[in-house]
Amino acid sequence: MNTANWRQGGRQNGELSSLSVHSRTQPAPQTGDLMEPQGQATLEQTHQHFAAEVARWREVRGMSKKVLAERMGFHPSYVSHMESGRTKPSEDFARRADETLNAGKAIWHRWCEYETARLRSTKPAAVSAARKAEQPYATGSSVLVEHDAARLDYDGSRYRLTMRRLLSNTGTEPITRYLIRISVDRYPGEPERSNHHYRAHPLTWEELNLTAVCRGEAMRWQAKHDRDAFKEVWLLFDNDQGRFPLYPGESVWIEYAYTVSEKKWGHWFQRAVRLPTGHLEVELAFRTELDPAVWGTVTSMTSEASPLNSAPTRRDQNGTTVFTWSTGHPILHARYRLEWRFRAARTQRESTGVHVNEVRPSEQMRNLGVVQEGASVLAEPARPFSLPAEREAAEQAVESLFTSMERIAGVHTFAKGMGIAAPQIGIGRAAAVVQPAEPGAGAIVLLNPRVIATSQETDDQYEGCLSFFDVRGLVPRPLRIMVETTTLDGTAVTTDYERGLARLVQHEIDHLDGHLYTARMRPGVRPISVTEYRQTGRAWSYEH
Repeated sequence: MNTANWRQGGRQNGELSSLSVHSRTQPAPQTGDLMEPQGQATLEQTHQHFAAEVARWREVRGMSKKVLAERMGFHPSYVSHMESGRTKPSEDFARRADETLNAGKAIWHRWCEYETARLRSTKPAAVSAARKAEQPYATGSSVLVEHDAARLDYDGSRYRLTMRRLLSNTGTEPITRYLIRISVDRYPGEPERSNHHYRAHPLTWEELNLTAVCRGEAMRWQAKHDRDAFKEVWLLFDNDQGRFPLYPGESVWIEYAYTVSEKKWGHWFQRAVRLPTGHLEVELAFRTELDPAVWGTVTSMTSEASPLNSAPTRRDQNGTTVFTWSTGHPILHARYRLEWRFRAARTQRESTGVHVNEVRPSEQMRNLGVVQEGASVLAEPARPFSLPAEREAAEQAVESLFTSMERIAGVHTFAKGMGIAAPQIGIGRAAAVVQPAEPGAGAIVLLNPRVIATSQETDDQYEGCLSFFDVRGLVPRPLRIMVETTTLDGTAVTTDYERGLARLVQHEIDHLDGHLYTARMRPGVRPISVTEYRQTGRAWSYEH
C-alpha cells in the first residue's frame, strides 16, 4: 500500500522524546483536526475524550491503574480519578501517560484538544491570569525574557549547559525567585528502558554541579521537585550576604549552568518558550573530530513539528565546531528543538591525546528510538489487531512506524530497502512497514501478516537488523513467499513477494513472531562485524 494512503494529513517529521531545559517534549497536534464534526467540542466533552483515551490505551497495554501509576510516578488514586473524570487533565500527566503507554501522541492530542477548549471557554482576563499562573510567582509580578541564550558544550564524555537570560520585571511586585527545569531521556522511544536506566543511574545534585549568578552575586537555589530524570529548581535572588530582588521596572542578567554525563543525555536539546521572549539563541559546541551534523524543528500548540525557518550556522574554531541558531520573538508555548548525530564512526586518538568516543551503529539506532536486542518486546509474539474494531489503534501504530522510518532513513542509506516492525519501537502489536529498494516504490504496510506458502528455492544473503546494527548475518530464505494480511476494514488479502522484497517481508514477520534473523541462520554460522561486511551500499545480487 502506498505511503500516501496512510499519511494523508498526517505527520511529515520524526519525533523523539529527549532532553530539554524546561520540559520533556511531545509535539503538539493540529487541534483543529480534533474538533467534533458538527462544531467545536465543549470543555466537558474534551475532558471526557481525554479520560476515555487514557483508559483505552491502558487497557491496550494490559496495565492496571496501579501499574500505570507506578510507572508514571503518580499515586494510583490519581490515575483512577483522571479516568473517571474527577480530576482535570494536566499537561504533565498527559505527556507522561502518552510516553509510558507509548500511545503515539493519541493521549497528547486529546489533552491539546482539552486545552484548546479550556482557553476558548475562558474570558480574556481570566486567560491572562491563567498564563501568569504557569509561572508560580507572587501575585502582581510578571516576567519578560528580553534575551535568552543557551550554550551546550560536549567534551566527549560530559555535557555542560550554560544559560544566560535577561529578565525584566513588568509587574508591580518584586520578584524573589525564578523557576528552572532539567529533564533528560537517554533512550527516546523506549520509556521502560529509560525509566529503568534512571532508576539505576539517577541524576544527582552532585554531578549536576548547578551554579547560578546574578549581578555578580552567587544565587542560592532550592529543589522544588527531585526525581530520577527530572528536576525543578528555584533560583533565589539572595545569598548568605544579602538579598537582591528584581524590582518592578528593572532588568537583570542571570546565568546558571549544570553538567550531565553522556550516559544520561540524549542527542537533542530543546527550548520551551514559557514566558514572553524577545530573542532566543542556542549554541551547540562539539569537538570537530566527532564530525557533527545538526538539524532542528519547531512545534507549537497549533502545529506539528516542522523544520526551523532557518538552518543553524556552523563555524570551526580551535578544534571545536559550533552551531548557532537564533530567532526573534519566538512563539509563546512553542518548543524549539535541535538534534544532532556524530558521523565519526570509530574511536580515534589524535596527536593531542583527545579521545573521541566511538559511535557504534547500534548506538546510533538506539538514539533514533529503535528498541535494541535484549528487550523483552522483541522476544514475544506481537498481538494481532482485531479489525475493523481496532482500526484507530492500527492506524496509530502504522503512523508511528512511518515516523520512525523517516527519522532513520534521514541518517542512513538502505540500498537493499528497509523495514521496521512495531516491537522495534516498543509497540507489541502485529504491524510492520517495508520500504522496497526501488526508487519511487511505495511502502508496504503489513497488518497481522503471516506466511501461508513458500517456494522450495532458497538463497543465502547477508541481512542487517536495526535492533543490533553492529553486525550482519548470512540468512537462508525462500525466494518466493505468499503472505496473508488484514486491511483496516478487516478484509484478508494475500500477496506474492519474491527475491529481495520477499526477504525484507520475511524479516519483519519474524520480528512480529518474536524472532531475530539469528534464529534463521545455519548451524555453526555466526554474524560478522559490520566492519568486515563488504556489501554496504549495494543491493542484493540475484541470478536472472
